[in-house]
Amino acid sequence: MEMGYMWMRRVRFAANSLLQAMAFPSPSSPATALRYASRRPLFSFTCFKPPHPITLASSHGRRSISISTFSCCSSASTLLSLPENEDLPDFERGESYENLPKSSKVLLKGMNYGELQEWVQSHGFRPGQALMLWKRLYGDNIWAHDIDDLEGLNKDFKKMLSEQAELRALSLKDIRTASDGTRKILFVLDDGMGLRRHLTAAEIVEQAVYARRLLSGDIGSITNVVFMGMGEPFHNIENVIKAADIMVDEQGLHFSPRKVTVSTSGLVPQLKCFLRESKCALAVSLNATTDEVRNWIMPINRKYKLNLLLETLREELKFKNNYKVLFEYVMLAGINDSIEDANRLINLVKGIPCKINLISFNPHSGSQFKPSSDEKMIEFRNVLAKGGCTVFMRFSRGDDQMAACGQLGNPGSIQAPLLRVPEQFRVPLNTGT
Repeated sequence: MEMGYMWMRRVRFAANSLLQAMAFPSPSSPATALRYASRRPLFSFTCFKPPHPITLASSHGRRSISISTFSCCSSASTLLSLPENEDLPDFERGESYENLPKSSKVLLKGMNYGELQEWVQSHGFRPGQALMLWKRLYGDNIWAHDIDDLEGLNKDFKKMLSEQAELRALSLKDIRTASDGTRKILFVLDDGMGLRRHLTAAEIVEQAVYARRLLSGDIGSITNVVFMGMGEPFHNIENVIKAADIMVDEQGLHFSPRKVTVSTSGLVPQLKCFLRESKCALAVSLNATTDEVRNWIMPINRKYKLNLLLETLREELKFKNNYKVLFEYVMLAGINDSIEDANRLINLVKGIPCKINLISFNPHSGSQFKPSSDEKMIEFRNVLAKGGCTVFMRFSRGDDQMAACGQLGNPGSIQAPLLRVPEQFRVPLNTGT
C-alpha cells in the first residue's frame, strides 16, 4: 500500500518574534503543517486530510505550533488559486474521495478522556488505569508513542493495550532545515496520497504530541496551539473540536483554552457551532475589506458575504464574556493594502471585540500576488491603531524551504491554475490576463 505524507516545520527566532509551524501539502506528497510562535509558546493546527506536511517552529521566548487537519493543497482559508469551475469534493458536507480505512486496533489518541475511561472499563480494568494511561500519553513529560513508554502500568493492562490499541497515528519520515532555522518535518500516513479525507482527531492530536517530544528539550514548554496554514479547519469541525478538547484537558497536554486558536475563512454555520461548543480561541481570515476583492481571493465569500460573517460574530460574541476574535489580514501589494482599505477595515470591525493581525504574504509558485512592503504594512498598522484597533504585525520565516505560512509543497514546484484577475488589479499584478 502507498503511504501518505504530512510535513511539520520547526523555526527558531528572536525571543519576541513569532515562530510558526504550519501544514503544507506538496503536489507529489500531501502534507500537514505545524506553526510555532515566540513570546509565550504557541501551537498551530490546520484541518486537512491525511497525506500532508506539518511544519513546526520554535523559539527561546514564546513557543507556538500550527497543525493541519486536512490533506488538500489549498482551501478557502488561504488565498486560493483554483479555477472557478474546479470540481472538488464538498468537504462542508463531509464529502471525500475515499473513506478512512478501518483498523482492528483502536487509536488511543482519537479518544477524549471520558471515552478512554469507558473503553478501559469495557475491557475489565479500573478507571484509575485509564487516568494512568492518559497521563502517559499526554502528561508527565512522557508523551508515549509505543508500549515501551508505558512504564508503571499493570502488566495485564499493558498486554491488552498491545493487542487492542495503537498509540501512534503518524510516523516520522524526513526533516528539512531552512536557512533561518525553520525545520519542515515529513510524517507518513498509511492510507495513500492525494486529496482523500480529513485528518482524524488522533492524527491532529499526534502533531501536538510530536512537537512536545521533538522540541521541549531544546526550547522549554510549548504553550500555544493554532489550527491554521493549509486548509479550512471548519470543514473538519467535529475532529477539530474533539482534538482541541483533548489538548486542553488539565490531566493531559493542558494547553490553556485561550491559547488554542482555530482559524477559519468564515464558514458561518460551523463558526456558530464552534463559538457555542468550544472554549478555545477563534481567528478569522478576513484579507479584504470589500466583497468584490474577497470574492476573488477567497471564493468562500461568494457563499458567506462579509456582512453576514461580521454580523454573525457580533451576535455570537455577545454571549461570550472577555472573548476576542483575532482577524487575520494577509497584505497583498496593490490589492488590499491601501489607506482606504485600512479605513474600511476600522469600520467593518466596529462592535466586534477583536484584535487584528497583519500578515506578510509569502510568495509561492501558482500565485501572482506580491507582498506589501514593510513600510506599507507599518503605514497600514498606524492607521488602524489611530482608529482604535488593537493591531499586530507578523513577518515571514522559513520561506526558502517553502516553510512559511501559506507556502505549499516544495521549492520550485509546478504552477497551479490561477483565478481570473479582475481588470482593476491587473496592473498591480503586472498581468494582462
